[in-house]
Amino acid sequence: MTTLLPSLSAPDPARPALRFPGRTLTYAQLAAHARSVARELTPGRRVAVWATPGPETCVAVVAALLAGAPAVPLNPKSGVRELGHILGDSAPAAVLAAPAEPLPDRLARLPRVPVDLDPEPAAGSAQLSDRDRELPGEAPALIVYTSGTTGPPKGVVLPRRALTATLDALADAWHWTADDVLVHGLPLFHVHGLILGVLGPLRRGGTLRHLGRFTTRGLREALRDGATLMFGVPTMYHRVAEEAGTDPELAAALAGARLLVSGSAALPVHDHERITAATGQRVVERYGMTETLMNTSVRADGAPRAGTVGPPLDGVALRLVDDTGTPLAEWDGETVGEIQVRGPNLFTGYLNRPDATADVFCGDWFRTGDMAVREPDGYVRLVGRRATDLIKSGGYKIGAGEIENVLLAHPGVREAAVTGEPDDDLGERIVAWVVPGSRPLTDTELMDHVAKQLAPHKRPRVVRRLDALPRNDMGKIMKRALHD
Repeated sequence: MTTLLPSLSAPDPARPALRFPGRTLTYAQLAAHARSVARELTPGRRVAVWATPGPETCVAVVAALLAGAPAVPLNPKSGVRELGHILGDSAPAAVLAAPAEPLPDRLARLPRVPVDLDPEPAAGSAQLSDRDRELPGEAPALIVYTSGTTGPPKGVVLPRRALTATLDALADAWHWTADDVLVHGLPLFHVHGLILGVLGPLRRGGTLRHLGRFTTRGLREALRDGATLMFGVPTMYHRVAEEAGTDPELAAALAGARLLVSGSAALPVHDHERITAATGQRVVERYGMTETLMNTSVRADGAPRAGTVGPPLDGVALRLVDDTGTPLAEWDGETVGEIQVRGPNLFTGYLNRPDATADVFCGDWFRTGDMAVREPDGYVRLVGRRATDLIKSGGYKIGAGEIENVLLAHPGVREAAVTGEPDDDLGERIVAWVVPGSRPLTDTELMDHVAKQLAPHKRPRVVRRLDALPRNDMGKIMKRALHD
């Protein structure tokens, strides 16, 4: 049995739980509103949550957790086809949304449970009800859909024990306590913004300050107003790196933070270096997936090392395997292998897809599809996805991320991505996709720049220029779209 949010059992009436632009909820108000909504839900029956970046989304998810009703967060930007697939696959009994929030036609056909924060909850709503009971750790808490890069999105069933295991391991790694105020501007329909960014502070009894929409000005004000932690994705930290060097107030605000955490994709080393130069702070990186939640992280008291995602978190077992599935015997910081993990942080399976679930497990080890090397001290350095970031050229296995970091250090490059494409001689040739900076540069200049920093076989053979790289809502570069 596990209690996800112990802070709601005896809430501190005055302690702020959620702060959004124009709206603050104390723990007592959050508990009362969530329990009022929870009374409308049926334990065990899935519910959709229209996950706009507002306090109603947080209340809706907390209500579902209290009721024991698995929540299916929906991206408000989903297209008609994707939304239809998710609703057909998950078959929610109702949709939770703010009363005045317009919904797509497909959602509007479902029974609607309004999440209304304007009236005070009914008398007695703040009291524990018979639904606010401890539930088994294997009980599903959330069903989060993958991005669908290799087919229709799959529903990842996340049990309560996976959420508690990950959040408690992160609390240990980051020294996360009730005194911390977390600031971020992440979307609330995925692991980073919702599980880590909302349930994380609520499990600790701390405060979430959500920016609504990320801006460096909003970040600066929040940090100056007492925020101690920041969560962001590389596109956000890139903006921070661009501005902190010329904005002393932003740099000073960042310098006062206790911890800056980046995730969802690798943060380029160049941005690490610029942020440290401007603020004295080192950004901590962690590594996880929807199916595994968090696997590794640089610790708050650990040695910061740009370009790595730290050692495995407490309770997580991690190994690297070669192309035959044989575990690598040594950690030498050079040999590339696929990451496999096991532990209490894993999902229980893909909804309605036992075949897909079986395909990603090797015994009780989950096959991530991510390639990495491991340093002798256990730190993990990601190379990229096997499908898109591992390039086999001229008999070498080459990680795209290493080349991307070198390209981004060139003053004539603003954004960069590296992929492979078929080559009759090499097997695959390295392609550099770049968004040029303010000064012109030639293909030869870029190729030679990489060849001087890395081994010659890692030099791009083709350079393609774009006005912008295609990215998803979490800021990840969609490499398949580059070739499309």
